[in-house]
Amino acid sequence: MIRQGKQRNSCRFSLTSNNEIKSMPVDYIHKDLRIHSYGSYLRRRFRCRVSKVNVDGGFTCPNRDGVKGTGGCIYCDNSSFSPKGTQEKIPVETQMAEGMAYHRSRLGSDKFIIYFQKFTNTYGPLEKIRDLCQLALNHPDVLGISVGTRPDCLSDQALDLLTDMARTRYVCIELGLQSVDDGILRSINRGHDVAEYVAAVERISGRGIELCTHLIYGFPGEKREDFLKAADFIASLPVDSLKIHQLHAVRGTRLAEMYLRGEFLPITHANYVSTVCDFLERTPPRITIQRLYGSAPLSIRIAPAWGLKNNQMWYSVINELKRRGTWQGYALGEGRKGAGHSGL
Repeated sequence: MIRQGKQRNSCRFSLTSNNEIKSMPVDYIHKDLRIHSYGSYLRRRFRCRVSKVNVDGGFTCPNRDGVKGTGGCIYCDNSSFSPKGTQEKIPVETQMAEGMAYHRSRLGSDKFIIYFQKFTNTYGPLEKIRDLCQLALNHPDVLGISVGTRPDCLSDQALDLLTDMARTRYVCIELGLQSVDDGILRSINRGHDVAEYVAAVERISGRGIELCTHLIYGFPGEKREDFLKAADFIASLPVDSLKIHQLHAVRGTRLAEMYLRGEFLPITHANYVSTVCDFLERTPPRITIQRLYGSAPLSIRIAPAWGLKNNQMWYSVINELKRRGTWQGYALGEGRKGAGHSGL
């Protein structure tokens, strides 16, 4: 049920005089979650409950259409991390309406960020990108947009377009990096290298656009120490938020074929939890955490089969931080005062 008695237009969006987003304090570590959660950040910033609504804008990728390769990344099947209501054949307006209704009912959300999720959402005609983003921003209950893309698919024109929108609205660019090892990026058919990611970060920085980076742990041949290098790497860059999840094989992907041939051995749940907690302890508290795990539908999931529900996955990481008595940024000597804050 939708919560009653709330001021549904109570969300506030503030800009400094020079149009740069006001920075958040670095000590907002949630006392129970032990991390700087993205949900808490949005609620503090906009003074209401905000949810992200995933939509499919009908884009593709350069390593799927032959420009850089075919077949996409070896693990890629967008249905493995997309709600079933987000499909290209469904009008974006319908996807938005259904997604917002779901979050209103489930979480009592007041306002929304529309997340263009599937594939590469700046890889297409500028007019299409503009029209879809403006369509989302024109909705009265939408505060802003989040645009998933690749480091090598962010043209000057698309970046300028998003910069103009960010002058008055919330805009986030989500860059898929996945690994800081060029060898791994080549082996998974990623189609770009770490240098291209760094160049994209530099181009985005200073434009009033938030930057989220995606990382995956558990690639074939990857060691725990290799993944932890990404924490130090990200800490050195103007990254605002992170999404982290385990590598999993889903039906119909090359990774699934590798698993069935014995060429891919998934990491254990214990390994994942321990390593992610080590990673979080090295992550500056200024960076918000949007995701701590991945959850592919059971109907297509092949491995790993940890048998945990979404909330159990989330709290397996949180509870390990509690057991350790640590929190995000702990290894850096940061956030120790913030560990007592409620984080809303």
